[in-house]
Amino acid sequence: MLTLIGLAVVIICVIGGFTLAGGNLIVLMQPAEFIVIAGVALGSLLVSTPTKLMKQMIGSITGTVKGSKLTRETYMSLLRLLNALFHIARRDGIIALEPHVNDPKNSPVFQKYPFIYSYETAVSFLCDTIKLFLAGSVSPSDIEALMDAEIETHHDEKSAPPNILAKVGDALPGLGIVAAVLGIIITMGHMDAPAEQIGKHVAAALVGTFLGVLLCYGFVQPLSMNIENQNRIDGRLFHVIKAGVAAFAKGMAPALAVEFARRAIYHSDRPTFEEVENEMRKKD
Repeated sequence: MLTLIGLAVVIICVIGGFTLAGGNLIVLMQPAEFIVIAGVALGSLLVSTPTKLMKQMIGSITGTVKGSKLTRETYMSLLRLLNALFHIARRDGIIALEPHVNDPKNSPVFQKYPFIYSYETAVSFLCDTIKLFLAGSVSPSDIEALMDAEIETHHDEKSAPPNILAKVGDALPGLGIVAAVLGIIITMGHMDAPAEQIGKHVAAALVGTFLGVLLCYGFVQPLSMNIENQNRIDGRLFHVIKAGVAAFAKGMAPALAVEFARRAIYHSDRPTFEEVENEMRKKD
């Protein structure tokens, strides 16, 4: 929602400022300039971006409207889930986790925590890592290294859409100049026209430069930064899982492993030590 509000503020302030300065809004209505800039930007995007990345980028842009679903309650649910899994492994042996990690959607443990339905990738990360415990021949350091590798892969995959969008934004001012040059070419073909007519052509050409800069710094670049920040926030879930699982793999008690996971949460969403301790004492 804040994304839509921000975009609306950009439009209102630009139009409002231009109007207050005595500008005529009709002058800004230059469909030809917009077609040149937006069309070339879209065409270059189609040329440079594979279909899979294009779909991912569209999903990321629509995701900025919804915002991140990660909350303090989500992290608390994750900590309780980790605690439950660790206690099962400590009490009944690591093999007791096999039915839970092989089919988490039907697991009575995972079903207690609804966040899994929104973060299936993170749940797969957790389950696939625990399956390494079941193999029994992977050292804790190797498990941690493998988790780091998967987190890096996830980060690289998620960073592609904002990077592509940022490159498109960088090109928009140049495309605005292209539109402006085309407008000047048209103007030069009407040099025998009255001064008023020439002025309109020059104004139309300058609108091209204006649109290119506005689309870059008022729309595309902020959207790119929004996606990047949202990916960073959502990616923190993987680091929290890694911290808890790595600690448990090294032989730490469930409560201590959960504390390692808690410390990996950003301060804005991190529950206190006492809050986590009280939650762990509750009976599901």
